[in-house]
Formats: sequence, C-alpha cells, structure tokens
Amino acid sequence: MKEFKFIIKDKNGLHARPAGALCAKAKTFNSKIDVKCDGKEADAKRLLSLMSLGAVSGKELEFYISGDDENEAYSALLELCEQKLGDGE
Repeated sequence: MKEFKFIIKDKNGLHARPAGALCAKAKTFNSKIDVKCDGKEADAKRLLSLMSLGAVSGKELEFYISGDDENEAYSALLELCEQKLGDGE
C-alpha cells in the first residue's frame, strides 16, 4: 500500500474541475484508491464521492492506494494534486 497526504492550497478547494480530473486519473488505474478528509472517506473513482468530502482550501487530503499498479497511481495522483490543487493555476 502507498499513501500520501496533500494540503489543498487552491482557494476554491476540491471543486468540480479538480475533482473531475482526479476521478478521471484514478479510473485509469486498477488499484483501489481511497481519499480521506476530516473523517470522511471517498472512492477516488467516483466523482460524487469525492465532492461529498467538502474539502476546502487548507484541508488535508489523505490518499490510500493499493493494488498492482499502486506505484504508478501514487506518482500520477501526487503530480495531479500539485498541478490542480496546489495554487489554483
């Protein structure tokens, strides 16, 4: 299992656009990918599940990835978070 934590820096938090990108990327992997925020848990492959986290700027997302392609998923999702949730660009 691979895991990482990421603090949302985008002033809009985990809104529809980055959540959609995260979901689309997660779906490209076979691994199980769960995201936690403030005690809530979401399946990263389900957009509504991600949106239900209500993750705002400054909140920490915890990613848990397990499966045969977990290393690739870890790298890709961490990079995506930095691009889409890092600073709002």
